[in-house]
Amino acid sequence: MQPSETSQTIPTSAPDDDRVQIVEVGPRDGLQNERVRIATQNKSRFIQALADAGLRRIEVTSFVHPRAIPQLSDADELMVILPPRPGVRYSALVPNDRGLERAIAAGIREIAVFTAASDTFVHHNIHTSLAESLQHFEEIVKKAKGLGMGVRGYISTVFGCPYEGKITAQQGLGVARALLAMGCDEISIGDTIGVATPGDVARWLDAARSAEIPFNRMALHFHDTRGTALANVLVGLQHGVRIFDSTAGGLGGCPYAPGASGNLATEDLVYALHGLGFQTGVDLDRLVAASSLIANQLDHLLPSRYYQAARVQPCLPH
Repeated sequence: MQPSETSQTIPTSAPDDDRVQIVEVGPRDGLQNERVRIATQNKSRFIQALADAGLRRIEVTSFVHPRAIPQLSDADELMVILPPRPGVRYSALVPNDRGLERAIAAGIREIAVFTAASDTFVHHNIHTSLAESLQHFEEIVKKAKGLGMGVRGYISTVFGCPYEGKITAQQGLGVARALLAMGCDEISIGDTIGVATPGDVARWLDAARSAEIPFNRMALHFHDTRGTALANVLVGLQHGVRIFDSTAGGLGGCPYAPGASGNLATEDLVYALHGLGFQTGVDLDRLVAASSLIANQLDHLLPSRYYQAARVQPCLPH
């Protein structure tokens, strides 16, 4: 990898700001594309096990129309049986006004809205234009903030789109500025189809710094389609990003992005971060146990490298 002009060397030990936040999106982003329907009770057990492992930010479901993503059609029922956990932030994706109403009724205090850097992807995903999606979400964000709710904004296809190909940094930065301006507390920058290389990430983050996008309000969301997710995380770390999305066991893909494989696995991310000296608050053994709960419900193996190794060598030191 050739470093960008403003990048530093990859850290071999943690800097002073050695705390990394992990946003666990497995129960929502991870499960939404699974063929096997997971019982609501099992989802609740999975989420509680993730909290037991030390994860403090968990995206638990999406209040989409039941026909849009059948796997998440039990969002209301899930929130009835999912007990609150002190110090754990449960969030949910909200696609529209009706979704916001359901989230409020369910007691959700933190929501996420989603758009993309690619106009074509937005059309395929939510059947509207990028500009129209931003206008629509501005009203939702305003209502949520008025109720004291936290709001996160997802930006998909920041590095590449399955329909448009390469996406310029300026396309994504324009959407990031719009989401922050409308009141989003945090933005998640997504490599939805897993095409980003470390060089791409470095250049994008350099552009974001020049555009004065605040890194303390930015998360990075990588898919491991081409095996570059952890390398991309390291570039994010060297640029000062301290919030990363991942899914337990490497669950998931995107139902609206042909060819997109799973997200970066939380186990792999935590193992790498701990090896660099960063603090996450996550217990790897308990995380593997949580992933095992959901693995037993699926029709395929979980792709996480650490999970697979731990199942073969449960006493592996870490």
